[in-house]
Amino acid sequence: MSAHCCGPLAGVRVVALAGMGPTPFTGMVLADMGAEVVRVVRPPKRQARALSQTEGMRPEHDLANRGVVSVEADLKDSAGIGSVLRLVEAADVFIEGYRPGVAERLGLDPETLRGCNPRLVYARLTGYGQGGPLAQRAGHDINYVAQSGALHAMARAGEPPRPPLNLLGDYAGGGMVAAFGIVCAVLEARSSGCGQVIDAAMIDGVALLTAKIQGLRAAGRHSDEPGTNFLDSGAPFYETYRCADGGYVAVGALEPDFYAEFVSRLGVDVTGWPEQNDQEAWPHLRELIAAALAARPRDEWTAVYEGTDACVTPVLTFDEAAAHPHNAERGLYRTVDGVLHPASAPRLSGTPAREPSAPPAELTPIAEVLAQWKPGEH
Repeated sequence: MSAHCCGPLAGVRVVALAGMGPTPFTGMVLADMGAEVVRVVRPPKRQARALSQTEGMRPEHDLANRGVVSVEADLKDSAGIGSVLRLVEAADVFIEGYRPGVAERLGLDPETLRGCNPRLVYARLTGYGQGGPLAQRAGHDINYVAQSGALHAMARAGEPPRPPLNLLGDYAGGGMVAAFGIVCAVLEARSSGCGQVIDAAMIDGVALLTAKIQGLRAAGRHSDEPGTNFLDSGAPFYETYRCADGGYVAVGALEPDFYAEFVSRLGVDVTGWPEQNDQEAWPHLRELIAAALAARPRDEWTAVYEGTDACVTPVLTFDEAAAHPHNAERGLYRTVDGVLHPASAPRLSGTPAREPSAPPAELTPIAEVLAQWKPGEH
């Protein structure tokens, strides 16, 4: 096991119990920023019921494990628990994603772990949180986004809500919010010498992300009727449109100047078109814009709007996105051993994140990590 030599979190040690969804993502973003992250996986015989999207994947494809060292420990065996406790003694952070009460039954509860390491930050990452009527309920990203109220808003008029992959609950509201909380708590622990417990619930994180929408609702500028607002496909100038070749362009011409630039380049006579903000006429305006954009292929429209402030961009596939000149120059994606990796974010000038690397193909003996991790020596 080699220590991380760069990144703003260099020297921060993290123990994470293996899990699904947001838990490994949290470990990945911390590792990207230089933390030493050790993931504890159960022996194969203990994983029989732990079915997930990663089952059957080759190690190099499980990108959430990049920069992470994986060790094996049987959490239903005293020796395995003892090894984890020894890791915790030298760690700054512990992450678990079990339902409330499971860590307690394993003997890995906050009181026990912080008893042997008072400065430990203990992060509990779940769907519904540590308390409340739904705390013990099983769920996935779509359930937490729905329960938060956010999914209701993600629909076109007259159509059912569309789940945003698992990006909103698992990763934005879950993993990213948990990682932010962890960094906050680590900073506080360095000044006070005392860790704390983080209750990171995906439903909480998704609700947090709706702050701007809640303000618009309160001001009477956002309706609870989906598909009727400026940002939910209600506005015809904030929408995606099919082009002549079957590709799509995304239009985000919200401001009057941007909208004027957009319609001026459509190549059609816009005399008599409805005013931009005449909501009663939005359905008709959508039809006019759709007909205009359907006349040319996607890449022709890309060229038409290149260099303008019309806010029109092609809807790209992942491979196209990686090859786009802007994205390529910024290194938005990196190819590692033939696998497309998203680059670390955000970008820090003084202590840059680690470059993406292939996830390790093999487990690291836990004894090797224990030999390097000594309490108070980092």
